[in-house]
Amino acid sequence: MGQDRLSQSKLDYNLLFILFLMAIVSAIAIHSAEATLPEKLQNINFAYKQLQWYAIGAGVIALTMIIDYDRFFQIAWYLYGFGMLLLLGLELNVPGTVTNKGATSWYKLPGGNFQPSELMKIFMIIVLSRIIVNHREKYPEPTIKDDFRLLGKIALTILPPLILLAKQPDLGMSMVFVAITGSLVLVSGIRWRIIFGIVFSALMVVAILVFIFFRFPDFFHKYILEDYQLNRFYGWLAPYEYSNEQGFQLIRSLLAIGSGELYGKGFGNLQVYLPEAHTDFIFGVISEQFGFIGASVVISLFFLLVYRMVHIALESNDLYGSYLCAGVIGMITFQVFQNIGMTIGLVPITGLPLPFISYGGSSLATYMLAIGLVLNVHSRTKKFMFSSDE
Repeated sequence: MGQDRLSQSKLDYNLLFILFLMAIVSAIAIHSAEATLPEKLQNINFAYKQLQWYAIGAGVIALTMIIDYDRFFQIAWYLYGFGMLLLLGLELNVPGTVTNKGATSWYKLPGGNFQPSELMKIFMIIVLSRIIVNHREKYPEPTIKDDFRLLGKIALTILPPLILLAKQPDLGMSMVFVAITGSLVLVSGIRWRIIFGIVFSALMVVAILVFIFFRFPDFFHKYILEDYQLNRFYGWLAPYEYSNEQGFQLIRSLLAIGSGELYGKGFGNLQVYLPEAHTDFIFGVISEQFGFIGASVVISLFFLLVYRMVHIALESNDLYGSYLCAGVIGMITFQVFQNIGMTIGLVPITGLPLPFISYGGSSLATYMLAIGLVLNVHSRTKKFMFSSDE
């Protein structure tokens, strides 16, 4: 066997440069949004704190890359169990939990609030990737029965955290977990007709829920969705009819984005008040100041980020590494789509921030951890000079 190999044990500087550009965009956008924040927040330098979190995130990436990602494969279930304990602690309301806007989703730590569901997203990617790899090794030529067996394993893994998230309640984070699961199912090798069947069943469930809503509204309100969740749909579908309450955020966001036109109003020239301007609606801040061109630049950065991660996933010669990348791609892509989509009225408003751009400590650290996993896969991908035996 005459094989010569070159190890690609180096960083993907293209990916790191994209992150650097996002850090600059984030700091500029958050700094300009500070002037529109309530008076009680005016004395906090959120842009500086965001850059601090980027520095911490850089350390997280470095620590993640020190550990071979195969080690995460070995401890996947321990990480999953640790994440479940953190979520269960929120449900049991142990000392240190924090409730905000009706949701008990955080722990109070010396440096600020910590949201364990953010960390659980990464643990879910790690453990689901392990499940799929083990299944494919056990069933190299799977039958339909084997495919359903894999779906059962995935469902049993994803349901416990989803149940706990529903009790917090945190609909937005639940959607992210579903997106992660969906992205991994798509690349798991499960037959497409089964996947199409799942999608069709989901659409049927939605149709049934819509029918119940119009035919039996009292039952729907009591047993299916709570009023605060329904209010989000009212504010999304008819924002101008609910302009003072449910539709207020969407109307302000549309006004800010539309007023930016092609070139924007210029840096610091924010004339439209946006609630949560430095977090959930940072895209509106960017669009108002820098217009369609500035918004397009931000979207292009995300496109390049996803493109590089897809390239790394395809380049990897290890199934587990490819699945890790696929899970990260699904997580980030969905959150970008959801956040930008809600600011332009494409989807209902949720509390999901814009990855790498919105202000947030635990969320940014989680994204950087996810990028660390992808860089880890890239740095340990082997390239073969000769792929055939002599």
